[in-house]
Amino acid sequence: MKIVDANIVLRYLLNDSDDFSEKASELLENNEVFIPNEVISEIVYVLEKVYKLENEEISSTLLNLFEYSNLEVSDLDLLNEVKQIIRRSY
Repeated sequence: MKIVDANIVLRYLLNDSDDFSEKASELLENNEVFIPNEVISEIVYVLEKVYKLENEEISSTLLNLFEYSNLEVSDLDLLNEVKQIIRRSY
């Protein structure tokens, strides 16, 4: 199993660099991958603060990504709870 950092997931989600996005796609789509909670936090921070995405879009995008059968996160139930809290607060 591979462990990825935020840059790999961000390149995959944003598809903003031909070379890096292609490498990120290859890695995330063709390997067993673990994404630590700390990496998820960094991804959320960058998408919100740097790319100015709305919280709902961020959470939906990440939860869709985490449904990939080859991706593993520490606690998907916790992430779903966070999504519900975000929905109630906005």
